[in-house]
Amino acid sequence: MMMKANIRVGLCCLCLLLFIQSACVTVKSQRLQAQVEKSNCNQENKYSYTPQDIPTPIYKFEIDTALASRFSSNEINAANAIGMLDMLTQYIQALKAVQQNNTLERRLALLEWRQKINHSIDLASLEISAVTAELDCEEEKIAQIASFLKEKEDETESKLTVGSIILGAVSAIATGIIIKDNDAANLIGVGVGLADATFGILMLTNQRNIEIHHSRNVLREIWQATETSSIYPPSIWYFLNYYNPQEPDKPSLRSQLIESWKSFGQISATNGKTKSSSIEIYFSDGGKYTTSQLENRANMYDQLESAIKLMKQELRTLSQKIADLH
Repeated sequence: MMMKANIRVGLCCLCLLLFIQSACVTVKSQRLQAQVEKSNCNQENKYSYTPQDIPTPIYKFEIDTALASRFSSNEINAANAIGMLDMLTQYIQALKAVQQNNTLERRLALLEWRQKINHSIDLASLEISAVTAELDCEEEKIAQIASFLKEKEDETESKLTVGSIILGAVSAIATGIIIKDNDAANLIGVGVGLADATFGILMLTNQRNIEIHHSRNVLREIWQATETSSIYPPSIWYFLNYYNPQEPDKPSLRSQLIESWKSFGQISATNGKTKSSSIEIYFSDGGKYTTSQLENRANMYDQLESAIKLMKQELRTLSQKIADLH
């Protein structure tokens, strides 16, 4: 009886030890941590401006009829975002002047306004590209870390699966051929069953995590809806936050992003409320990330990048409309 009790206790201790050692492992490789902390995705560029530096929303002032008749509201809003509405008005006036009297002086004036407009659009496009390049770089970096952790989890799961198969095979051989004592065979069967269940639990809880710090958090100001931004220039911040109260069915791009994150469970929204744990990990200075959280953060970067690129799309169509004016 004592031997049986010892065997039983030994099996239980073995299972408990396996569980403690294998579940929720934190990756602490110094080499990997150095790669995580190091980032070439930005040059620590910080913007410092006041709310007055952000363009006035177009619904707050009267749009020149010459512009409204030639451009869509989205194109006018994009022009307003980069401070180009006055230039556009001057260009239309210069174009009318050439149409009325096609002199060399008036053609030169028209060309000058056209160059100023193209220069403004080019600068804005470069600014958009710089911001989205940082987002794309961060997304790739986070996705690479997630892929590394996923590979480690898969390796552990494979080992647990092989261990479970071997354990079952050894148990079948031992109880069916070697051990003739029924009580001993039953005891081995119970122990093996317990060990097999432990392997199953370990597979379910096979989760790696890693400590990641991001004091420059490109998602934080999107979530907090700050009046100005230290990461996004005034033009992009205006574009992301633009909302016309007279069109309540068209929320700002920033609001649409947050609503999308909630609706698809990216920040664990439940019954209109958001779990504080999601806010802490995604919008703070960092913490311990699991593989799924890293993949989710990478997706959030990608979605934000796509929203900002819409501004470049509007500027492209605006530039094409200007080129077609005659």
